[in-house]
Amino acid sequence: MKLGTFMMPLHPAGRKAWETYAEDREAILLADRLGYCEALVGEHVTDLAENVTSCLMFLASLAHETKTIVLGSGTVNMPNSHPAAIAAQVAMLDHLLRGRFIFGISPGGLMSDAEVFGNYKKDRNAMFLESINMVLDIWAKQPPYDLSGQFFTVTTANTSILEIGQGAILKPYQKPHPPIVVTAVAPHSKGVTEAAKRGWTPISANFLLPEWVASHWPRYVEGRKAIGQEAKPEDWRVAKSIFVADDEATAKRYGLSAEGPYHFYFKQLARKLIYGGRSNLFKLDQSEPDSSITPESITQKLVIAGTVSSVADQILAFREKVGAFGTLYYPCHDWLDPALARRSMQLMAEQVMPKVNAALKE
Repeated sequence: MKLGTFMMPLHPAGRKAWETYAEDREAILLADRLGYCEALVGEHVTDLAENVTSCLMFLASLAHETKTIVLGSGTVNMPNSHPAAIAAQVAMLDHLLRGRFIFGISPGGLMSDAEVFGNYKKDRNAMFLESINMVLDIWAKQPPYDLSGQFFTVTTANTSILEIGQGAILKPYQKPHPPIVVTAVAPHSKGVTEAAKRGWTPISANFLLPEWVASHWPRYVEGRKAIGQEAKPEDWRVAKSIFVADDEATAKRYGLSAEGPYHFYFKQLARKLIYGGRSNLFKLDQSEPDSSITPESITQKLVIAGTVSSVADQILAFREKVGAFGTLYYPCHDWLDPALARRSMQLMAEQVMPKVNAALKE
């Protein structure tokens, strides 16, 4: 099992943006030094708590300071930008990183973002598909472009001077394009099946009950079988909120109690998801009232916290429940206590994962 990190950079809205950007960058630079294999970063435009407004811009700031870690968009919210802009910006970042890039895509889940970009209550899934298809066409075809759909148009047919480069959009460093990943949120997600048919791989979100995470693998298998391909567990990425401490008391206080940043994270996230009609993610029995969903109950269910041995055992138990997967994503939460946050990342890489992999080998 490989170790990566997934950052939904959710901070208290009152913190200064320049301060949280520096903290989030430090987390990825630390992950790079510690040998984490990948780091994906999310984006939102209308959320002061999740204040990375462009994941591509944020990742570009790390391109020349990171050494080996593969950086990724987690995700580009496709309906909120024009396909030509996405194609050009992703290609540029892929060149800056010399191929150390994963292209994470989604329709976007924040309703205030959808509203500000004019696609609230529109068919954002249809917009998503049209957008990614146009991006891939831009990369696959030669200019001038003549692409037209229900939502977007891409053309340079009237203004191209191709002998001097005008009217052409940059193609990615990786051929034919960077690997594409999609976030899997819905239980028994049909989107995972459709993504698998196109060769895209899933990331199961860290805010899902284990039973819903487990439901994604059969859907991935279904999609791969449909195109005559084998589904490989190493292609499945699973995120899980984890805090590792040198003692159990610290682990419980910082990782599970109302004093810590994990409780804050799930308090914020639950309110957003329940408001957006996604309370089903937090309960197995759908007849259970939404009032039963509290930050305390969610944190207890969804966070792994403890000492090195305890966390290793909990990860193995989680894997036993959801099935084999290739990469475990350690989400970065707010660094309420920077020393504890750094120590957790260090213990995770240097002690927890060797224990986990030794157990898996046995």
